[in-house]
Order: sequence, then C-alpha cells, then structure tokens
Amino acid sequence: MPNKSNFSHIRYLLFMSKKPALSAAPPLQRSLLNRLRYKHLHMLVALGSSLNLHRASISLSMSQPAATRMLREIEDMFGCQLFERLPRGMRPTALGLQLVRFAEASLNSLDRCAEDLAVRRQGGYGYLAIGTIMGAAPDLVMTAVAEMKAQNPQLRLRIMGDTSDQVLRLLDQRRIDLAIARRRIAGDSEAYDFEALGNERLLVVVRSGHVLARRRKLSWEELVRDWPWILQPASTPARIALDQLLQSLELPVPADITECSSVYSMQQLVQLTDAVMLLSDSALKDYLRMGLVKTLPVQIDVPMAPFGMLTRKDQEASQEQQNFMDLLREQASRMAA
Repeated sequence: MPNKSNFSHIRYLLFMSKKPALSAAPPLQRSLLNRLRYKHLHMLVALGSSLNLHRASISLSMSQPAATRMLREIEDMFGCQLFERLPRGMRPTALGLQLVRFAEASLNSLDRCAEDLAVRRQGGYGYLAIGTIMGAAPDLVMTAVAEMKAQNPQLRLRIMGDTSDQVLRLLDQRRIDLAIARRRIAGDSEAYDFEALGNERLLVVVRSGHVLARRRKLSWEELVRDWPWILQPASTPARIALDQLLQSLELPVPADITECSSVYSMQQLVQLTDAVMLLSDSALKDYLRMGLVKTLPVQIDVPMAPFGMLTRKDQEASQEQQNFMDLLREQASRMAA
C-alpha cells in the first residue's frame, strides 16, 4: 500500500492547483484522493516515457480511444491540461511532469513494499536496494555488502551501479532506498540528506601496449590534439573536472571523443583502441594491478566533489538500511585511516 510520503505529493499538487491559472479550472477537492487510481498512475508513467498516446495504450493493453478517455479523466480530476497535444506525440506540461514523477514514485513504492512483504513472509529479513557509483563500489560498498550479508544472510540486497546522475534518478523514482553518489549542483539539499564518505583521484590511462605507455613526459596539448578519448558523459563529475582543467589551460575539448556511461564498457573499449581514457583510481584499481592499463604522467589538479550517502528526507530509514549505513561509515573510516 502507498506510504505516507506518496500523499505528501498529492498535497503538494493540491497546493499547486490553488495558484491562479490562465483558465478558470475548478479547484482540486479532497475527493481527488478517492478518485485517483493506480491505473491512472500507470497511464501517466506510460505517457511520460513514450510521449505517444498510441504507444502508451499498447503498453497498457488497451485501445487508443480508451487511453484517450482515461487521460481526459485524469486531466478533469486535476482541472488542468497535463500533456500538450503535438502534431507528433505529446509533451508533459510543468504540472504534468510533476505528476508523472509522482506516479513513478508511487508505483515503485508499491512494488518495493510488495517485494519486502514477500521476502518477510518467506522467512527473510526484508529487502534493501542500493544504488552506487562505480568508483565507490569496489572497496567501500562491496565490503559493506559482504559484512551485511554475513550478519543477515536472508536479507535480500539489490545493488545497482551507474553514474551519479543515473543513481540519483533511481532515488527520485524510489527504486532504491539509498544512493552512494555525488550531489547534484542544485536542488539535492531540499530533497535529500547527504553524508560524505570519501573522494576519488582521477587518472589518465591507456592500454599497456600503447605507444604512450612508455613515455615519461607528456603535455595536455599533445593528448588533446593528437589522440582520441574515451570519456564519461558531459554531466559526470569526472568530465566536468576535465573540462575545467582544459579551460584553465586554454585548451579545446578533444575533437575525437567516444562517450560512454558504463565504466566496464570503457575499460573494455580502451583495450581495443589507441584511445586515452579518464577514470577514477578506484574504478581502475584492478586493471592497474593486472597490468592491463598504464597511467600517463599528467596531473588533474581540479578536485572532484566528495561522494557520500544520499537518502530521501521524506522517508524514514528501515533498520536494515540504518545497519548498512553504519557499515559504510565504518568501512569509510578504515579506508581513510
């Protein structure tokens, strides 16, 4: 069943609807809480992802006229247009986008609740979902996971790894309980509590057989001008640090870039090409130990923001989550010592 935090979103929408609008839309009444159904939330999520009424109706196994009627019914509930009808497809309005996010969070909360109850019925200790950046995963997170499973063998743990942006997206959608990531530049302080755990050092590497692997001196100008690069997306902290460094050196961004959000795909790709790659030392630890990549003699003096634990302010942590966070703190202290 939906938790209390779901209804806080509804209350927010009720508040937003009281603001003056261009059209004389009827005010939202308390009856909205009784009229809104989970089938409506499924429709909003389907429309938000497909931006097309026909594709949304197919995904929900219903006819397009029925989907059209349901969307009209939802918009009547809220007294405003939630999706702009375009020549090709649809686009959510500002309030529509807010409602789509609420629908995603509500459905994920229900799924998570059902899964947790199913685990406990089978004699388990519940369910905990964690999202982590790849840099924090090898030493910090996996050590805490191993200790957690040793203490609670029947606790079901799900671990999802990606970039900070993608991990925080999972937290927004309530698909995870806890994120180990970096805060975004703006907005996170209002929605999340953050506790720093550590930081990473950025390294520039090539495959061990690369001609640059034998060089003792290299300039950033040569690397940018003469070599292809494998980089994470532009919004990631590592990429931002590189862009800031090149700007301070008055150098252009490399012309030949392969962008990749998967750390493992980057590590595979660098073995198959002559590209230069930028990653954190923790993500490269095993590859350096096995001699698969070689660090180049250049420095990145731009520090990255620390990573840490992010939790939603509107949701109380379970006992399992609190225990796991304690293990993360202990492991971070050991690593810093």
